[in-house]
Amino acid sequence: MKHIFISILLLGFSIEVFCQTEITNKMQSNRYERGWKKLKEIDGEAGEKVIESLKDISPELGIYIIEYAFGDIYAREGLDLKSKEIAVVASLIAMGNAKPQLKVHINGALNTGSSINELKEVILQMSVYSGFPSAINGMNALKEVLEERQKQGIKDEIGKSATISNQTDRLKLGEKELSKLDSSQVERLKNTYNEFSPELVKFILEYGYADIFSRDNLSEKYRQIATISALAALGTAEPQLKFHINAGLNIGLTETEIKEIMLLMTVYSGFPSAINGTNILKEVILERSINR
Repeated sequence: MKHIFISILLLGFSIEVFCQTEITNKMQSNRYERGWKKLKEIDGEAGEKVIESLKDISPELGIYIIEYAFGDIYAREGLDLKSKEIAVVASLIAMGNAKPQLKVHINGALNTGSSINELKEVILQMSVYSGFPSAINGMNALKEVLEERQKQGIKDEIGKSATISNQTDRLKLGEKELSKLDSSQVERLKNTYNEFSPELVKFILEYGYADIFSRDNLSEKYRQIATISALAALGTAEPQLKFHINAGLNIGLTETEIKEIMLLMTVYSGFPSAINGTNILKEVILERSINR
């Protein structure tokens, strides 16, 4: 019996040594080194704290975050780092259940070139796609991050303020803004909902497009990146995602850039949402090629 007990102890020790050796080997891999370098470039101290917090409970998770999220995905060159962080901030706000990670990526967005006002615009825009509670939570997270960075002596760029529109007819302004994305969408929207819920059409155009999309301190490109990533992460709005993928292509996003957004979503909302988003992108590309 004593020999059996000793054998079990030795087996347990051997497994532990093997696991520690595997972890050490992984930490010396090229993927790990590449990922750690990219993590430090984007998230700095905030990202390091997340990895450190996992060491006692699941060092493997920390390794996979570094190797896959940062070594495989963030290291890709099809989408610049500022765009990636805007996409991630939007997706995390839309999902609404990852405040610590949202704060890390707000830090990352500021570190990679986003101004304070650009991030405020991304958050305001999420009120359209995931509701006011998610936008309020996002704005509070931004406020906390800015206070923490100020204590560290970091001075972030405020950025351009939105120009106040002198257009008094919000409905007409909304139609104009939506038409920039797709010239026939206003007509489609009215044909679909005017008889059943004209109020919905009115509020989409007046709030979504006149109040939010008309603001000129976030580029059309970043607005579509934020919207596409949020809708992909939510996973419940395929027709709207299809429209905004098409709109993104209309205003200058490339097929490669949208593919990279979907790859990025494998990290933040999972492979199913990335697969669904990629399939929708595939549909849009096919339809555009047929309609040329």
